[in-house]
Amino acid sequence: MPVGRPSNTGSTTMANQDANMAAEIFEDADAFAAALPPAGRLLGIDLGSKTIGLAVTDPARTIATPVDTLARGKFSNDAATLHEIMEREGVVAIVIGLPLNMDGSSGSRVQATRAYARNLLARLPRPVLLWDERLTTIAAERMLIEADASRARRRSVIDKLAATLILQNATDRLRANGLTSDLK
Repeated sequence: MPVGRPSNTGSTTMANQDANMAAEIFEDADAFAAALPPAGRLLGIDLGSKTIGLAVTDPARTIATPVDTLARGKFSNDAATLHEIMEREGVVAIVIGLPLNMDGSSGSRVQATRAYARNLLARLPRPVLLWDERLTTIAAERMLIEADASRARRRSVIDKLAATLILQNATDRLRANGLTSDLK
């Protein structure tokens, strides 16, 4: 079910114009999938208070790959950087981790994430899926510890690895329901 839809202002590229038709925020993967074009990459975002972890899928939406970890700054600067990455990678939609409490309730971080998603949608009109991210950072940390990564290394890659797990979980759900591209 769509959560919000800001008005579309300003000029957009040709790639964005198709996405503008369904530029909404979703919490339901089926509704999100219905808003997607047949092919194109998805961008995964793990939104932290100090950093933003990023990952992208392949065009067939099969495999998520870490891209970068951005230091959070002024929203307009962050949005400009995300826009550059999205244009370069051919991103058609966004998956943002939703930090629900363990009991499924919403706290202040969920409210902040929803606000960020609304602001991002206003600047970068693409379908946005808010995906339950519970335990993804813990899973990413465990993976890095098992790989014997140093604390400094873990700190430098944890957010983009968490974004990769969020995005992979979302794409796995889409694939399980037959809701992804048929590209091979």
